[in-house]
Parts: sequence; structure tokens; C-alpha cells
Amino acid sequence: MAAATSAGTEQNSTVRVKGTIRYWAAAKAAAGIAEEPYEATTLAEALAAARARHADRPRLLQVLDHCSYLVDGAQVGARDHAVVPLTEGGTVEVLPPFAGG
Repeated sequence: MAAATSAGTEQNSTVRVKGTIRYWAAAKAAAGIAEEPYEATTLAEALAAARARHADRPRLLQVLDHCSYLVDGAQVGARDHAVVPLTEGGTVEVLPPFAGG
């Protein structure tokens, strides 16, 4: 109990939160939906759940491998998705490559 502050911080980083995944362009077409909820702790966990939910959509699974991601408006870039935390009420934007970009 004496280490409640650091343990509490670590616990909070493993708390599953709810938010929205938004699919854009080719990802939206492949998913067949514009958005869906997530309940996860990290971007990796949210994407794994989305892949599992859409296992019957192989095109989406392919597109997700080539997408860029924004979490709450911030670019994820090359960061490991397993270390990108999600926030309660947050948004994950799934952006496929765009021609000419």
C-alpha cells in the first residue's frame, strides 16, 4: 500500500477504456462501416479486436497493415502500437495511404 501512487499509475495504464475507431477512405470501404466502438488499453489491443471482429473481411485486414493512425488527433507514426495508450472517450482515426500524398 505504501507504493499506492506508482502502483495506481501502473494500474491506470492497464484499465480498458471506451472510445471510437473511425475508418476513412479505403479502410471505410473495406470495413463496411464508418466507425465502431473500442474497449482497450492500447492501440495494438484496439486494432487486434477490430481484426478479430472483421476476420471475414480480408481486404480490411490487408488495409490495416498499411494505414497511418491518429490517436486523439496525434500521429502515431512509427511508435509501437502496444505502447500507444488510449483514452476514455478517445478517437482512433484509421487513415489508408492516399494517392499523391
